[in-house]
Amino acid sequence: MITFTSDFGLKDPYVAEMKGVILTINSKAALIDITHQIEKFNVRAAAFALASAAPYFPEGTVHLAVVDPGVGTDRRAIVIQTKKDCFVGPDNGVLVLAGRNQSIQHIYHLTNPKFILPKVSGTFHGRDIFAPAAAYLDRGVMPADFGPEIDDPVTLKFAKVKISSGSLIGEVLDVDGFGNIITNITERDVADMEGKTLSLELASATLEIPLGKTYASTKPKEPLLLIGSHGFLELALNQASAAEKFRKKIGDKIKVSVA
Repeated sequence: MITFTSDFGLKDPYVAEMKGVILTINSKAALIDITHQIEKFNVRAAAFALASAAPYFPEGTVHLAVVDPGVGTDRRAIVIQTKKDCFVGPDNGVLVLAGRNQSIQHIYHLTNPKFILPKVSGTFHGRDIFAPAAAYLDRGVMPADFGPEIDDPVTLKFAKVKISSGSLIGEVLDVDGFGNIITNITERDVADMEGKTLSLELASATLEIPLGKTYASTKPKEPLLLIGSHGFLELALNQASAAEKFRKKIGDKIKVSVA
């Protein structure tokens, strides 16, 4: 099984071209799209999406992720082997969060021409380098066959939650398709706040919002805070978009305390 994550969208033929390459090499491959709607060039958002989805796939899955603003430069193409799965993509941090969650065993620089298309475009390594690698891994080629082992992958810096005068200071990790604002504040961080009304400081306003358990904990279009399915604190509106109402985007700061 091969999963596929990218910022390509569905307007252009890029996703189809990569799937065509995979199926030409491995006609029995099962291809599963995680998402192709990652914000353009947003490596952190892709890393979060991949790390969120990967644990729910069977052992031995190959995860292909291409959000690659450095395509054509000297950034490396890599294969990460963990105790559970393999991850293929650019060495820009997009794979490492998910890989570390599964305990990384080895990382290989993808250089073996045997597993790369004969002609490599300077602008589409997803099709010419990463798709073939994923297909061959899924066919049973060993990760060590793709190139030399490395031990210095590029890693992303995700902001840590800070505690100041009883307040939790975090940031927006992601905004999902429903407009729910997902922060980096975890369920453990707010364990002592369960069932209480919280004070939420945004750039434009300070709100007092209950910490609920479901999106229907409030009336339609009213705000609430809750722990989402990935274990992070979310700011949501019941049946509406919190991101539109509060104009929050990835990377924005957020401050939470007991009201």
